[in-house]
Amino acid sequence: MDKSALTATAEALVAPGKGILAADESSGTIKKRFDSISVESTEDNRRVYRQMLFTTPGASDHISGVILFDETIRQSADDGTPFPKLLAGQGVIPGIKVDTGAKPLAGSEGETVTEGLDGLRERLAEYYELGARFAKWRATYTITDSLPSSYCYDVNAHALARYAALCQEANIVPIVEPEVLMDGTHTIARAANVTAHALGALYRALFDQGVYLPGTLLKPNMCLSGYGAAEQASDEEVAKTTIGVFEYTVPAAVPGIVFLSGGQSDEQATARLNLMNQMGPHPWQLSFSYGRALQAPALKAWGGKPDNLGAGQAAYAKRARLNGLARSGDYKPEMEAA
Repeated sequence: MDKSALTATAEALVAPGKGILAADESSGTIKKRFDSISVESTEDNRRVYRQMLFTTPGASDHISGVILFDETIRQSADDGTPFPKLLAGQGVIPGIKVDTGAKPLAGSEGETVTEGLDGLRERLAEYYELGARFAKWRATYTITDSLPSSYCYDVNAHALARYAALCQEANIVPIVEPEVLMDGTHTIARAANVTAHALGALYRALFDQGVYLPGTLLKPNMCLSGYGAAEQASDEEVAKTTIGVFEYTVPAAVPGIVFLSGGQSDEQATARLNLMNQMGPHPWQLSFSYGRALQAPALKAWGGKPDNLGAGQAAYAKRARLNGLARSGDYKPEMEAA
């Protein structure tokens, strides 16, 4: 493990004004997104779409890294340049999703455990050779009146820590993603309680397994009301509650927190990140690792048509720029109309 290299990569990923593009959608997920614009999800259409994002002029001013899917890290641009090399040439760090998805947790109906540890050491070595310098592993937690169980917290924390240790052995920065799902009718207070428990279990496991925290990043949910809740928390309440949870669960040794958007609208994800940064300074950088919240306007503007590549890139560049401004609390809602 090269601690100095891991720290340098982690800090570069949360450099001021920058955040991460999550372009690691599984084949099933990107098919749904392509279906929404009536485009067939072929390997080349996926390649063309991601090339549009990766070659957007000026995006590297606000994007520090890109999480790739296994298919994408092996693809190349039209001129033959492998995508990891294309990104690195712009100063953007290539990353890779390495888990194989959340599967039903044996003995606990309604809960999941994320799989993918078998063969991970060998896959990480290959991904490093392909250019990846950071990775991502997502665990999910469902809120009901009785869930999550302590069993679910513990097994997912253990898997996240095992993944993180293997990443660092391969000199790849692990992003640990314990996502508390916001489906349901629960209150923001309930979401905060579950998020705190998930993070507490995670950091105990990371400590127990000797993971070097300055060479890691956290990718959490914001604390939100359940999407089906009668009363939705305000942006200010979301920001205040989320920061409150992190202040007593996330060690200061962690260089940065890169939020997932978790079904929030593009504008909500940006505005709430902005509010949290206005509440600083914090012990860690507060950044973003958005997928749909960065890509949705670009996907719609592109529509699968070659003539719309410029419009797609402009839409993506705008969202990247606005989220870059939210990193310092300088975003303003009126910028959406500019």
